[in-house]
Amino acid sequence: MSKIFFRRQLLNHGIKALIGLSTLSLISLQRNRSVSATDKVIANLETQVPVWMQGALIPGLDLAIIRDGQLFWSRGFGVKNRSTKNPVTNDTVFAAASLSKPLFAYTVFKMVEQGKLNLDTPLTEYTAKPYISDPRIKLITTRMVLSHTTGFPNWSGDDPLKIEFSPGTRFNYSGEGYLYLQKVVEEIIQQPLSEYLQKQILEPLGMNSSSFIWQPAYQTTASDGHDRQGKPIPTSKPKRVSVAGSLRTTASDYAQFLTVLMKPGEADSPRLTETSLNEMMRSQIQFNQSLSWGLGWGLEKVKDTSFFWHWGDLTTFKCFTLASRELGTGIVILTNSQNGLKICQNIVSQAIGGQHPAFNFKMYNYSLTH
Repeated sequence: MSKIFFRRQLLNHGIKALIGLSTLSLISLQRNRSVSATDKVIANLETQVPVWMQGALIPGLDLAIIRDGQLFWSRGFGVKNRSTKNPVTNDTVFAAASLSKPLFAYTVFKMVEQGKLNLDTPLTEYTAKPYISDPRIKLITTRMVLSHTTGFPNWSGDDPLKIEFSPGTRFNYSGEGYLYLQKVVEEIIQQPLSEYLQKQILEPLGMNSSSFIWQPAYQTTASDGHDRQGKPIPTSKPKRVSVAGSLRTTASDYAQFLTVLMKPGEADSPRLTETSLNEMMRSQIQFNQSLSWGLGWGLEKVKDTSFFWHWGDLTTFKCFTLASRELGTGIVILTNSQNGLKICQNIVSQAIGGQHPAFNFKMYNYSLTH
């Protein structure tokens, strides 16, 4: 072989080696930049969240962030009770309010996978007698409950429950709809719902600090609520399940639930199948180009990225969560204040980035004929 050939071979190997080193250097640089950017986000949150809390008169807050489909970082801020000044930690339990609903929707989807329920079968088919006397009750399905199109009001209070419009024709956010579906599920499973949720959902998903009813351990771990002036209000201690709002949880526990929604599982695993997840996150009611409602979740589209979200409001506890299956990212914010939602947009903007139409959502009555 000629000397020229050997020189060319050496030159080629040298170029390949340089390219290899350059590629490794680029990957290393990208990783370092990513780590640096992440560290900066956390540092900013640790600095800014207490400032925002003080400005909005929010005594305590628990925050969890998901990256790459896993719990990445969590932190408690402030105090559980403004009088006692016991600090909020990652183990502090908050009233999750309506964040209960998506978890129950998940439970319902598992029952659908098991053949115990059908999304589009009238719920009267599963009960011994109608929930209310209005004949339109025979029209209401699981899909209508999870998409808030039952015709029920949000709450009926002390008044008799009524169907206010023909089921399936309008969107109207309704806790009463979830309570109706709860009754149906209880009739199907024929066991205490708290026990069923604990064994079939919470424990398999690794939500070990969570419960839909009060637990003795909460006596020391639970936060109290606070009114708009910062006055402590003792937390309620639910003895019975309300799937519309009695969940007690931590930000880390709820983030664990969000991570389960990131990836599908087999039908016999705790995770939902890809078919179920796609149906849960599919738009049922389109409000505008950016906002819609799925089955159990609010949905938003930001450019080409989809997010699912929900809020919680139990007067003296306010919560918010938002996540993207595509990005594997998410956030959980639990607060013990009536002012809690005032700073959620700032936190999401800092932790996730971008503008999120979810914060413009109004619980309006929306006709599906629009």
